[in-house]
Amino acid sequence: MSDKELAAAIREEISGEPAKKETFVDFIGRYAVKQKKENTKTVYLSTKEKVFQYDGNATFQTIDLNWLEGFDSWMEGNGLSVNSRSIHLRNIRTVFNEAIDNGETSFYPFRKFKIRKEETRKRSLSVDDLRVIRNYQGEDFIKEYQDMFMLMFYLIGVNSIDLYKAAPDSIVDGRFEYKRSKTGRLFSIKVEPEAMEIIERYKGKEHLLYVEDIKDYRTYTYAMCRGLKKLGEVEVKGRGGKKERKPLFPDISTYWARHTWATIAASLDIPKETISAALGHEIGSRVTSIYIDFDQKKVDEANRKVMDYVLYGKE
Repeated sequence: MSDKELAAAIREEISGEPAKKETFVDFIGRYAVKQKKENTKTVYLSTKEKVFQYDGNATFQTIDLNWLEGFDSWMEGNGLSVNSRSIHLRNIRTVFNEAIDNGETSFYPFRKFKIRKEETRKRSLSVDDLRVIRNYQGEDFIKEYQDMFMLMFYLIGVNSIDLYKAAPDSIVDGRFEYKRSKTGRLFSIKVEPEAMEIIERYKGKEHLLYVEDIKDYRTYTYAMCRGLKKLGEVEVKGRGGKKERKPLFPDISTYWARHTWATIAASLDIPKETISAALGHEIGSRVTSIYIDFDQKKVDEANRKVMDYVLYGKE
């Protein structure tokens, strides 16, 4: 029994009234609110909702091995993938660790419970596929999404949130400078002429690109992914004009720009250290990472090499 649990039991004994037990849902809610990053807060609140749906009265004491196995099975029965379930289970584990550190509980059900995770399949396009996305003359409404995907690729797979929420003054001395929302890390990417041409065409007032002036980035990203999935041949049939599609990339998403850049860079024998630095990954020791970050010229040259190969066939 933890110190706080003991104190609660003493208070209950003195008052003669049962103390109101804080549920796990209550605790995870408080933990979520403390998170500084909005995305992190959203993920923990999603876990809170899942726990509430499964067992809103659960406490640190009642969440044991059987509970975790049951919760995992319940999520699977509700259509959650292995990786989605693992996110919620890891969040629960983090909250338990936080509670133990704060003396909230001494229970820990994860000693014999293994959180599964399946390998995420690669999400990259071939060079020919990328050229198709750039040049394909499809429906007019998809053209904007094709341009945005290519811009993400030209900016080394920048995430949609960082691109669409970028301020109008994010380009300084020919470089796109931003702090990545996911990690808080600063990035500085040289804006090549092909990228600048797209930026100028879609230039915004409140943001770098006008798309965020119209809709929030989540809505726009969702619409973009749906649009790109429709890229391909379209045949209108019947009196109602029903469209039958033959999509070229039915599984594509904005994340593919980042994976594709890294895959093509590797195929051009660009050193792993440079690719890692371009993507913002830690490489080797922290000292090495700092050195690569400082030598930004290597990343600039790598990006130009990738773009020249994709756009002009230069190796």
